[in-house]
Amino acid sequence: MRAARTIAAHERVAVSLKALVDLAQPAALLKPYRQGKRAQQSGLYLSRFKGRGMEFEEARIYQPGDDIRSIDWRVTARTGRAHTKVFREERERPVFISVDHRATMNFATRGVFKSVLAAKLAALLAWTAQHHGDRIGGQLFSEQLCRELKPQSGKAGVLHFLNACVSGCPSMATDGKPAITLDTVWARLGQHARPGSLVYIISDFRGLNHQAEMHLAKLSQHCAVVLLFLYDPLESQLPDKGRYRFTDAGREVVIDAADQQRLLAYHRHFAERLQHVQALAKKMNLGFMQCSTLDDPLQVLK
Repeated sequence: MRAARTIAAHERVAVSLKALVDLAQPAALLKPYRQGKRAQQSGLYLSRFKGRGMEFEEARIYQPGDDIRSIDWRVTARTGRAHTKVFREERERPVFISVDHRATMNFATRGVFKSVLAAKLAALLAWTAQHHGDRIGGQLFSEQLCRELKPQSGKAGVLHFLNACVSGCPSMATDGKPAITLDTVWARLGQHARPGSLVYIISDFRGLNHQAEMHLAKLSQHCAVVLLFLYDPLESQLPDKGRYRFTDAGREVVIDAADQQRLLAYHRHFAERLQHVQALAKKMNLGFMQCSTLDDPLQVLK
C-alpha cells in the first residue's frame, strides 16, 4: 500500500513516457479541430478557426462571411466583382503543440502539477492528430531553453514529441543570461509553424506582455490557434482561514488568510490574467479552453 501511494504521489509531480503512450487509446475518442468549423469553448464564446491549407484550388464569387484576407484582388479588379481564394486543406496538416515548461508550471496544491497536466493534454492532442493522419511537431520552452520539433508523420512523430515532453527543459535561467520570455517564444513559434498549421499553446500565460500579444496576433493570421489556460484551484480561490507557506525550493512566501486585502489582491490578479487571455482569444478569433489541475484532461478536450 505504501509503494502504491509513493507511485501515485510521484505521478502527481512528474510524468512518465508510459503514461503518455497509454493515452493513445482514449485519444481515439477525440475529434481534432478542423478549419472552418466552430467548436465549443470553455469560455463564454465560440471561436472560428481561420487556418487553411496552402494548396490553391480556385477563385469564386465572394460570399458573406468569407475572410476578407482571402479576397483575390487580381480577379476582383479584372472582373469588377469581389472574388475569394479557395484553398484545399492538406491531407497531412501540420499540428504544432507548444508546451510551457517554466518554473511556474511545477506547482499544484491539488490534483497534479501544471507541468504534468500540460504533458497529458499535449499527448492527447498529439495522439488525436496522429489518429487523423496529421503530422505532429511542437515547441518546448522554459526560462532557459526554447526547442522546436519539426512536424513528423505517424506514431514515430508522436513518440519523438512525447520523449521531448518527458525530458522537458531546464527550468531556471543560469550564467547571467536573460530569461526567455513569452514574446521570444511566440516569435520563434511564428517562424516555425508554417501557414495552415493548427497550433496549440499550453501554458499558465504568466508574463504575457504587449510584445508577446503582437507575435500571437501575427501567428493567428496564417494559423489556427488554440489557447489552453492551465491553473491550480488555489490560484483562483485562496482558503479563508489559516496561514499557508509556499516554496519552489528557491523562494518562500507565507500567506495569512486573515489578511483580506492581500487575499483580494491575489484573487483580482488571477481573475484579471484569466479574463485578459479570454478577451485576447476572442479579439483574435482564437480557440480557448481552461483546465485546472483537478480536471480530467480527456474530459476537458471532449
